[in-house]
Amino acid sequence: MFFYDPTFILLVPAILLSLWASFRVNSVFKKYARVPVSSRMTGARVAEEILRSAGIASAGADGGGLAVQEGGGFLGDYYDPVKKKINLSSEVFRGASISAVGVAAHESGHALQDAAGYAPLKLRSSLLPLANIGSMGAPFLFMLGFIFQSGASRIMMDAGIFLFSAAVLFYLVTLPIEFDASRRAVQVLAAEGFITGEEVRGVREVLSAAAMTYVAAALMAVLELIRFLILRGERD
Repeated sequence: MFFYDPTFILLVPAILLSLWASFRVNSVFKKYARVPVSSRMTGARVAEEILRSAGIASAGADGGGLAVQEGGGFLGDYYDPVKKKINLSSEVFRGASISAVGVAAHESGHALQDAAGYAPLKLRSSLLPLANIGSMGAPFLFMLGFIFQSGASRIMMDAGIFLFSAAVLFYLVTLPIEFDASRRAVQVLAAEGFITGEEVRGVREVLSAAAMTYVAAALMAVLELIRFLILRGERD
């Protein structure tokens, strides 16, 4: 989404935060990946037990229910509300560490949100198609309108701003969703006895580090939108 001009300096704080957040989440995850949980439960087992305790049926032979699957690269864990599946990386799916249990519980927290009809999750799902267009195509559309001095340049810039605003809203809505999923994760882990009181601190540290990556992404999007608005104002 980047192209250089004097306003690019606005993005520097978000870039620095993104770099720090990426380093932080990797280092914290690896730190607690070496610390086993006393229950010896793997991430996959924890996810399945959280679903069971919430009355959410696991996927059966008929294809119904919610599946807990292994796949994806390092920290490539996610919940798919459309396909109704929790996808866990191998480190989380097979791991029996504080990191694995915390991440698995977090993704299960999204499944709990979905089952409860959590409004922000529904809103984010509805925004996804437009947000994908906005994050990928809007900066390019805006850049073309900014560079070329044509009659349609202002229309292109306005269209880019409109589409990118949808992506910004998507990033902002994601923040309460992620924080709520982490809150649910810690509550369930402690209530069900999957982790001890001492292990709660480690889980919270892992999930807090992961949350900062979403904060950095949201800040980047907001600052980029402000930058577009400043550049658009220069054409008036």
